[in-house]
Amino acid sequence: MNGSSPGVEEGRRRHVREQGSAVAWVESPLQMLCAVEAHHAGLLGSGTRIVPRAKLPALAATRRELNRLGLPAHSVIDSAQSEMPRPSRGGTWVVGDAFSGKVQLRLLAGTGRRVVIVDDGLATIRLLELLSGHALPPLLRARPVGSGPVRGLLRAALGRAAGLRLRLAARRGRLSVFTALPVPAELADAVRATGAELLTHDFPWLRARPDEPTQPGERTIVLGTSLVRNGLIHRDPYLCWLAGLAERNPVAYFPHRREDPADLDLVRGQPGVHVYDGGAPAEITLRGLSQGQRVVSLPSTAVTSLRVLLSPRGVPVETVDVPDEWWTADAAPSLRSHLQMFAHHDHGTHDIGVTS
Repeated sequence: MNGSSPGVEEGRRRHVREQGSAVAWVESPLQMLCAVEAHHAGLLGSGTRIVPRAKLPALAATRRELNRLGLPAHSVIDSAQSEMPRPSRGGTWVVGDAFSGKVQLRLLAGTGRRVVIVDDGLATIRLLELLSGHALPPLLRARPVGSGPVRGLLRAALGRAAGLRLRLAARRGRLSVFTALPVPAELADAVRATGAELLTHDFPWLRARPDEPTQPGERTIVLGTSLVRNGLIHRDPYLCWLAGLAERNPVAYFPHRREDPADLDLVRGQPGVHVYDGGAPAEITLRGLSQGQRVVSLPSTAVTSLRVLLSPRGVPVETVDVPDEWWTADAAPSLRSHLQMFAHHDHGTHDIGVTS
């Protein structure tokens, strides 16, 4: 993912030359970080205003950390807002969660604008699959949120309209996807065949920041998971697994931003487990780990991004396969497969990239 393909540098210059300013609407810490990286890469035009969604504490913590690290020139992280703002005339939309109802409504109202999609976890891969397939399915999450037939029909209609709008933007050369995920080669070809621009990156802006002055002293670092709170895996076997890890060596536990506080209290009660403040994303907090340490996690996007950041430092990032008996009845086989698709590194990827 460190390489660059012919035309990438020219593409960066073209975007800066042809585009005005950009507005990035972010609803997760990873989206915020990747919006900064996209601006640093020169893909968003002359200036970028990053707007966090209101009432999400993790975004406030990430904003503080990114400002502390020193944002790239001509970029700013604005105060949180409850509604998604519009870019100026000729400007660019930057979004992460294309399955968000707020984002889909704005896409329908933003006729003719260029759209840049940044990472929102493994949902990004699902989005690429839906946009590049032969059918025209609605843009809906793998695990739908909400209930009721009327709500379901309305969301499907909105998702289908948003999918058509993004396909149209791709055909017109106005859709770019900027990702740190290893997109399988066949999927990457299919995405590019739609007319969309697909660019990968390895967090060059973040890697250039100074290391954090303090890092966890434990040799084993565990990334928390949202699978328990989302009802996809059972709590007890997860806690038993964590206790088994801590029996061998002390464990530093970095919670997932959506973990249930009651579950975290149970984690804190495990001997040998030190729970750290979740705050900023793991990509920022743990980028300074050193040889002799390791990161362990259930399947998550952070596994992939941390491998990009930590492999050059000799720090392994290991994914634990979820045993069948851990899954609940709510975890359909297709969802299990999707969650674990990047559990064990190598998938064929195009050697395309944006480098510093």
